[in-house]
Amino acid sequence: VGRPIPTVETRIVDAEMRDVPPGERGEIVHRSPQLLTGYWGRPEETAEAFRGGWFHSGDVGTMDEEGYITIVDRTKDVINTGGVLVASREVEDAILTHPAVSECAVIGLPDPRWIEAVTAVVVLRQGQRATEAALIEHARRTLAAYKVPKRVILVEALPRNTAGKLLKRELRATYGGQAEALPGVA
Repeated sequence: VGRPIPTVETRIVDAEMRDVPPGERGEIVHRSPQLLTGYWGRPEETAEAFRGGWFHSGDVGTMDEEGYITIVDRTKDVINTGGVLVASREVEDAILTHPAVSECAVIGLPDPRWIEAVTAVVVLRQGQRATEAALIEHARRTLAAYKVPKRVILVEALPRNTAGKLLKRELRATYGGQAEALPGVA
């Protein structure tokens, strides 16, 4: 992304609002007189986003020693698997390197053992084939064991809004209630 605007104070913080060291992941928060003060007619969302005098962006990122920010994921897309946090984008990037994969969305689905099971929802390229086991094995080559998907769901298309934005909440709603019934590799 780059450096913060000079008139906006920007920090990368942990859940207790403590600054994280350079290079470590945390939530990106901002404070400035120029910043919006709330969402019109949405008091609950305003209260959630504006806490302790800081605007909580919902973005997970890092800041290097020179102040450059990199966005890693959205806080709502970070998966808590077995008490360890996994950035969905990192898992998506690994799966997208498989030659048969056209699109991929990674979500956390409720799981009694893992809290959330890392789950990849995948669209294959036209005319290509890949199995759930093959895609999991592919991810295993580049990801730490706890980041490897427990399940892969093959679909024809990913849900998107009219602007083309991926709707992960719809995937969670569609597959979240049937997580126990889904096939998977533990």
